Amino acid sequence: MFTGIIEEVGRVTSASPGKLVMTASRAVQGVELGVSIAVNGVCLTITNLNTSSFAVDIMSETLKRTNLGQLKAWDVVNLERPLAIGGELGGHLVQGHIDDTGRVTSMIPDGEAAIIKFEASPAVMRYIVEKGFIAVDGVSLTVAAKDISSFQVSVGDYTRKHTTLGNRQAGDMVNLEVDIIAKYVEQLNLSGNTGVTLDLLQEHGFLVS
Repeated sequence: MFTGIIEEVGRVTSASPGKLVMTASRAVQGVELGVSIAVNGVCLTITNLNTSSFAVDIMSETLKRTNLGQLKAWDVVNLERPLAIGGELGGHLVQGHIDDTGRVTSMIPDGEAAIIKFEASPAVMRYIVEKGFIAVDGVSLTVAAKDISSFQVSVGDYTRKHTTLGNRQAGDMVNLEVDIIAKYVEQLNLSGNTGVTLDLLQEHGFLVS
């Protein structure tokens, strides 16, 4: 489990269809072989490791569902270690299981921030609500606005400088993971179980009015 708060921007040193090697310093501190790490929001297993770099294997299904297959040497990636029990949850609960990819359609300056608009599939848009959470390339963001096929987020100067979002341009593909709470609410409603309601989730801080 992750939080969507990026710890470090790493750089790809080697990319092949089934393997990525990346430089890192902070993101590899205290980790061991076999542990998980989020790369552009994708939960992967570290298969090789030293003090300044690590490698991960990527399955074909992951390549089909994410933007990792587009990575090449010298590209930058968002990195996050798993949330430790008792650790600070600064963003929201992110599983590292990508729902779909989307595309950047525009990036408009807004003072020190930028309004970034993404187009997404109906399968993703059904779970997106204004003021709700979305993970874009592993970055926890709040939805500022939405329509039937796209959504907007406001990204501050710090986030743009310390994640890959500052380098994104119109047409770029991004990984999207919706808030897992939305999926549970839908499943409970489909099953006819009324034990968890939108009012209950809002009351306990899972949803913002």
